[in-house]
Amino acid sequence: MYLIHNGVAVIQLDHPPVNSLGHALRKTIHTAVVAAQADSGVCALVLIGSDKAFSAGADVSEFGKPEQAAFPLITDVFARIDACTKPVVAAISGVALGGGLELALSCHARVALASAKLGLPEITLGLIPGAGGTQRLPRLIGVAAAYAMMQSGAAQTAQQLEASGLLNRVVERDVLAAALALALELGHGGEALPRARDRQPDATAARAFIEAQRARLTPRQRQLPANMALLDALEASTDTDFDAGLKTERSLFLGLLGSTSAKALRYQFFAEREAVKLPATLQAVPKSFETLGIVGAGTMGSGIAICALDAGLRVILLEQDAAALQRGCLRIADHYAARVTAGKMKASVAALSEARLTPTTDWTLFSRVDLVIEAVFEDLAVKQDVFRKIDAHTRAGAVLASNTSYLDVDAIANATKRPQDVLGLHFFSPAHVMKLLEVVRGTQTAPEVLATGMALGRALKKTPVPTGNAFGFIGNRIYNAYRKQCEFMLEDGAWPEEVDAALEDFGFAMGPFKVADLSGLDIAWRMRQAQASSRDPRERYVDILDALCAQGRLGRKTGAGYYTYTDGKAGKTTDALVRQVIEAASSRRGITRRPLLPEQIQRRALLAMVNEAALLLAEGVASRASDVDVVLVQGYGFARWQGGPLFWAQQQDRATLQTDLQQLARQSGWGFVLADLEPLLPTSGATL
Repeated sequence: MYLIHNGVAVIQLDHPPVNSLGHALRKTIHTAVVAAQADSGVCALVLIGSDKAFSAGADVSEFGKPEQAAFPLITDVFARIDACTKPVVAAISGVALGGGLELALSCHARVALASAKLGLPEITLGLIPGAGGTQRLPRLIGVAAAYAMMQSGAAQTAQQLEASGLLNRVVERDVLAAALALALELGHGGEALPRARDRQPDATAARAFIEAQRARLTPRQRQLPANMALLDALEASTDTDFDAGLKTERSLFLGLLGSTSAKALRYQFFAEREAVKLPATLQAVPKSFETLGIVGAGTMGSGIAICALDAGLRVILLEQDAAALQRGCLRIADHYAARVTAGKMKASVAALSEARLTPTTDWTLFSRVDLVIEAVFEDLAVKQDVFRKIDAHTRAGAVLASNTSYLDVDAIANATKRPQDVLGLHFFSPAHVMKLLEVVRGTQTAPEVLATGMALGRALKKTPVPTGNAFGFIGNRIYNAYRKQCEFMLEDGAWPEEVDAALEDFGFAMGPFKVADLSGLDIAWRMRQAQASSRDPRERYVDILDALCAQGRLGRKTGAGYYTYTDGKAGKTTDALVRQVIEAASSRRGITRRPLLPEQIQRRALLAMVNEAALLLAEGVASRASDVDVVLVQGYGFARWQGGPLFWAQQQDRATLQTDLQQLARQSGWGFVLADLEPLLPTSGATL
């Protein structure tokens, strides 16, 4: 939309829902700016979006497609605005993200509502700003502040940015009126237009800062090429030639655009949005929920309670005795106190959240709840007993959920008289931090109950992923196959630190043996003991962990596990005792130990994950291949910029992948089920 208001051309961005800068909107803006430039009755211009969005940035779905190259490119639009001889003011409300903020930066001035959110999140897609953001932003707010904004990718409110130099004015209401007033001032001021390109940062100080940041990049940060590219682009901003800096930025952006890491991150971006939707065959209208009942006030139960309180829900938190209940309430109170002290939450907001909590040891209060989440010890008999009590005390139609990591949801549901109302909700620890939530469908779970679990996940600001009822669901079952293969590699010739280092070099947040030490070896040991009677003696079973536990080495909490710990810090290598245990295990199996290269370790671990994921999909446990990758990235430390195990598989040569899987089957021994990967591999250029 284009209209004239007191000599100011108002250009309304109108591309719902978030004014993404696809080709149609780019053309509209470019045409309007050219028209306003030529109109003698226009002294200034204002660009304004909707209440929801000034612009959320480039249309990610266009990346890599030919139509993206159609004139005008996003850079053509910004150059046209920058070169306009009449002042152009951006009126920002809602969000101005990525290319949307770069659009505002190309304007000569910016006015924003205090509540507006501004940011450059390109780094989260493996990219850097590619339309002037790395060149204009540091000229406005300084290199250090610009780097912090771009490196985090996080949005900030206009109120937070008011003193930064990015915005000319921040207002509480009527952003258009404020922008029109500023446009008229600039239009009649007779002074040179305040273009960002004409400012120059202190080159010496800026370059010293950039070099310091290069040195501070962690090994994990260096695995994402965009982190170094961002610093290179910022270094170009210290040059006096602005246009040369733009060319450098664009070259770096285009180089990243086709990289595997950027493709993987874009894939995750869309996969996460798809994961929170139920497949068409399972969709239903969710039940309403305002009051949650939580059984168990331990670490997990109190974490779930915090999630629900933060979401504005009422929570009845039940424990079996007053002392345990008091400990849980103290954990919740300490959490909110810490948030307030850190300045991350207002005291009034924290007080309102805590006021929605009702701690109790009285089961009769559960007659009020719409949905119950059981969060007690991971033991089937214990959970079944709890569900009998839940069944007896909750109203008909309430949703009953078990926070279980491995157990059979059907066996839990059958302890009640209403298995159709039961589902699994597998939260990840710490529950108030981790975003992943596996929503488990039992055999008799009603569609509206499953839909309610998904809706609750979204309300708690989680990424809920639907899964069928099978041992370990999606995540733990795949992680179990991965961990098992890593243990095989210990017997075959690798040391724990070699396996951990290789997988961390690939991008895992922590290697499997560091993870085991952190969580406690006794957790896996108890599970193995429980499964011992059902384990087939022909199965390749590695007893290294069992031997360590038998010697009291339970991990970090006891000062020794796979690694030894001094003042909480792990030794760089495993000690003689661990190596003796590993060598003895190899000897019992008759294996001649041979060193494994990092690439061999990575490939075997990944192949094990891919194979198990394919089995899950074939069994219908996972609904979509992309769901598997979301679970592994969100909950198990798989690097986002690697996309997930199935994305990784798609990047491999098909024949080599099949050959290597057959070799993995031979290495793994009896009981390894070789999956059919054909349904998962791309055909005719398709992607997951």
